[in-house]
Amino acid sequence: MSNSLSRDIANGSDPRHPVRRALRRARAWVDGHPYLLIAYRVGVGALGTVIIVIGVVLIPLPGPGWLIVFLGLAVLGTEFAWARRLGDFLKRIVTRAWAWWRARRDRRVTRSA
Repeated sequence: MSNSLSRDIANGSDPRHPVRRALRRARAWVDGHPYLLIAYRVGVGALGTVIIVIGVVLIPLPGPGWLIVFLGLAVLGTEFAWARRLGDFLKRIVTRAWAWWRARRDRRVTRSA
């Protein structure tokens, strides 16, 4: 990863970043209004569900179908603990599968060389 990209990621992850502070203030304001909070949660649920459905439709097609499904889970995970847990579980499975695939590929390359 390049130096500037690492620096940009670190700057964006900083809790003192102006955008993060504005989002925290907006969320605190929404939390103070019960009916708005219900509408917000319904909106996040609808948006995350639509993103997941689009991702599922795109899975058999060439392109980032699974990536879009994970994006939808991330959107749902901002509001719902079950979606966060499911996303973490799926990340662990994908990480293990990717490590298995890379080890298998490396064994095949060393065997043929």
